Amino acid sequence: MSRSAEAGPSVSPSAAPPAVTADDLDQAVHLVLGVLGGAPADAWDRKAGSLEWDCWETIQHLSDDFFSYALRLGRRTPALDHSPPLLWESRRPGGPQSAFRADRSAGPEGLLQVLEACGGLLAAVVRTRPPHVRAYHVYGASDPAGFAAMGIVEALVHTHDVAGGLGFAWNPPADLCARVLARLFPEIPATGDPWPCLLWATGRGELPGRPRLTTWRWYGAPLA
Repeated sequence: MSRSAEAGPSVSPSAAPPAVTADDLDQAVHLVLGVLGGAPADAWDRKAGSLEWDCWETIQHLSDDFFSYALRLGRRTPALDHSPPLLWESRRPGGPQSAFRADRSAGPEGLLQVLEACGGLLAAVVRTRPPHVRAYHVYGASDPAGFAAMGIVEALVHTHDVAGGLGFAWNPPADLCARVLARLFPEIPATGDPWPCLLWATGRGELPGRPRLTTWRWYGAPLA
């Protein structure tokens, strides 16, 4: 999640969403790796869509997201009031803060290996943690399914960002988009194509009759 997405309007969710699973997260990571693997090696320094980060930094950030979410859930009794005390640092002013970095000398293939490993780590933790477990997130203490949904949203929208820089088409499956919308953005009506709705919900697009968002958030707490 971009650090600029730390604010937004609040709603009172009331409907239980469809289940989001570790298999859904595996699918998202597999799709991302499939499209990114074909990107030219000399394109990764290009700006990632509307972000101030380049494409390499954005995928590094996505790996950090997966890693951080897995660590939050990984303790026997996760904290409900803070994230794991990782040291987050930026390599340049305006760049994303990272808890670790992929070795740039390994090239894009190395970066994607790190992404796959971090995505697999989060999926494994989601599979092994009981559904009643809760862990801290600034948008509400969440369960394993919620963190799987967060990881999927991160993967889908940041791949959209990178697609603008690397020059490829990206249109993820509608059913995957619909499940994470229902889980994390319950205020959005379940009508129309869910992918444009997800882009709008994360400040990356417009919908008819709805201006582009400048602040946004999701709802991590499980819905009743």
